Amino acid sequence: MNVRRSAAVLAATAVIGAATPAVAASPSPTPSVAIPSGLYGSTDPTYDGVWRQSLALLAQDTAGVKPAGKAVDWLTGQQCANGSFAAFRADPAQACDAKLMVDSNSTAAAVQALAALGGHEAAADKAVGWLKSVQNADGGWGYAPGGASDTNSTSVVVGALAAAGEKPAEVVKGGKSPYDALVELALPCAAGGAFAYQPDKQGKLAANADATAAGVVGALGEGLAAEAAAKTAAATCAAPGTPRQAAANGAAYLAKSVAKDGYLTSVLPGAENQPDYGNTADAVVALAAQGGAEQARGPLAWLQRNAAAWAKQSGPAAYAQLIFAAHATGTDPRAFGGTDLVAALNATGPTPQQTGKATGGLQRDDSDEKDSDDGFGVWWTVGVFLVAGIGIGFLISGRRKRRP
Repeated sequence: MNVRRSAAVLAATAVIGAATPAVAASPSPTPSVAIPSGLYGSTDPTYDGVWRQSLALLAQDTAGVKPAGKAVDWLTGQQCANGSFAAFRADPAQACDAKLMVDSNSTAAAVQALAALGGHEAAADKAVGWLKSVQNADGGWGYAPGGASDTNSTSVVVGALAAAGEKPAEVVKGGKSPYDALVELALPCAAGGAFAYQPDKQGKLAANADATAAGVVGALGEGLAAEAAAKTAAATCAAPGTPRQAAANGAAYLAKSVAKDGYLTSVLPGAENQPDYGNTADAVVALAAQGGAEQARGPLAWLQRNAAAWAKQSGPAAYAQLIFAAHATGTDPRAFGGTDLVAALNATGPTPQQTGKATGGLQRDDSDEKDSDDGFGVWWTVGVFLVAGIGIGFLISGRRKRRP
């Protein structure tokens, strides 16, 4: 999934990319579980249901759309009694138990969506309480409770804290805040100034574009639907002693990475480089949040020319990412390179109550109809099993509007 996620998911999508064209249309197999009528997307939600729903609802809110009540109810119904969220619960009536894998990413994404929609303060506060309870001693978060901190997970939690009205710098464990954890995961300028996902077994950091896009926004105290900074200056690299400088260093790395072709790449050893549409969208948000919308014009223009087919195949989370990129740069998501991203997102799930700005009216009346080309879930599921087979876990991660 080309959204906030771990290096494990990056590996999974790379495996998939080597097996299939990046934006080729593919049939959707029958999901292994029934697709709830309130859920966005038509593919198996086992590994990404809460994530894609949260992104869809947050993107709709960002675009002035009032989501369908049953879509919001589906998300709130996924919450466990302790405040956490799992990737998906097929039977929300069944109590969460120790066998259910809850995670920081699903929980933090749900907080960002529910906080934006309003009226769900109790659920959001309970989720934040759970996130605080599983904070690591270095101030960060891993995907699963007790897992080593990583840039992606820490950043999406920072966005959730800010969205819920918390001050991330004051959420500490062992005297460390999430900003401390992010600075520790930032590479020096001699190594490019990027963020690493996690240290390797020898404690070394390696630049990771996906983690960098997440880390920039997290270090700024922003969420998934970040807005552009007021300034319009290109970032320069310096010693990453503060969260803001670490963000500037990461932005400088991203700007250099997209300067030639306008996009980030997803690479499998032995395979040709492929455009990574989702990470490029994330980079647009990061560049705009750190240095102003003008700094993201190059990759934004590339997405406008090339991302429509990818989003159609990949489904609601992909449409949401592009809407976030449009939002961060002041671009109309209803005229994004000739595509109405908002209408396309709305068509993947329950009909919204209101569509906000005029889009020619609601696109359909069948609230249960789903986009049959929502192919991301197909390849996500395949990728998870492929990666699991070689001993790699999975993760998805992301941020909102507050700065350290």
